Amino acid sequence: MKIFNKKIKFLIFTIVCLTPILVGNELQNSVATYQKALVNSGITGSSVAGVFSEDKTLAFSIVNSSIEGDKSISDETIFPIWSMSKPITIVAMMILHDRKLFNIKDPVKKYIPYFDNLQCKSEDESIGTYECKNDLLIEHLLSHRSGYGYVSFGANVPDHRDPFIDLDEFVKHVANRPVNFEPGTEYLYGINQAILGRLVEILSGQEFYEFLKENIFDPLGMKNTKFYLTDEDRKKFQPLYRKAQEEVGINLLMPDSGESVITQNFDELTYSQGIKKQLGGEGLVSTFNDYRQFCEMLLSGGMYKDEIIISEDSFKLMTSVVTNHFISGGYDDGFGYSYSMFSLQEPMLDGTGSPVGIFGWSGYHNTHFWIDQTNQIYGLFMSRTTPFQIEIQKHFRSAVYKNIN
Repeated sequence: MKIFNKKIKFLIFTIVCLTPILVGNELQNSVATYQKALVNSGITGSSVAGVFSEDKTLAFSIVNSSIEGDKSISDETIFPIWSMSKPITIVAMMILHDRKLFNIKDPVKKYIPYFDNLQCKSEDESIGTYECKNDLLIEHLLSHRSGYGYVSFGANVPDHRDPFIDLDEFVKHVANRPVNFEPGTEYLYGINQAILGRLVEILSGQEFYEFLKENIFDPLGMKNTKFYLTDEDRKKFQPLYRKAQEEVGINLLMPDSGESVITQNFDELTYSQGIKKQLGGEGLVSTFNDYRQFCEMLLSGGMYKDEIIISEDSFKLMTSVVTNHFISGGYDDGFGYSYSMFSLQEPMLDGTGSPVGIFGWSGYHNTHFWIDQTNQIYGLFMSRTTPFQIEIQKHFRSAVYKNIN
């Protein structure tokens, strides 16, 4: 991490010196310069990035690496978006909220009885677990306040890579594990959207993917966003650039050979056709062009080309800050947290020039987006690189806002 920070500070210094104030194509040049710097320094492989307003491309850049095995990419290259699946699942829940099919204060056990008699971990190791005093509410899943974490963060939960038959089986195993604390009392980033995916199925009467396709993907024209890959899709699927861990820190999910390589051996999820374990927190693949449409809908407050995807009230609900501290590591300087997204509350602490209220999220293989309703723009960056580096998104924003403020 220290080496990354030294490199990135030099890169941002270089970008700022080369591109002082936005005039004509200087934002375009700034974005491309940043991407080239990431590739040339070995931080990422090939990437695609852009900055957009509702009706205009302000910057768009594809930078391909010369790393052996890397692919030349386009805005139709397919990437695993991992945790950028989460905001999509939240929008699905807001659609059902608009239909008045649930209340955020409803206990989850009302719809999924597996969560009756939920167990909490005791601080007293001699006790072990006890029946939770607080009900697990839907709003706790939406805001990562359930007490369920991730295996990669040391939580005692089922691994998303395990071969469960479907969401019902996965959620049943989750419910048999104790939560880390009384629901609603703390924040812990975790597997909540997998449970929400099952809740979508129960409330809508549809398979999770079918609901997403009918209510989000088809209306937004997101034809390549799904939980599976066809043989043709795999030809467009970006291989993984694994950065040597001794240079950037420890990746908990993969053993390290000590070399930076391009590989297709660590997909982690199968993306098999016909898959029923459709994980709403990390399971989707998408393209740059597809996810742009989702960002445009968020920029417009839930509207897309005069069609209401979610209501103004539900949009405000999902983007309102619930938690002010990210306790498992992440966007911590100046950010609060809404329903599975960050929201900038103190721009001076962030230090990128981003305005108060920007919101967005990122994915494990370094896909990143943010929405800026103040300036009516959004930014999107996609690569396929591990380990995950939050600094990529932060410095991408810095490269943008130093040229538009």
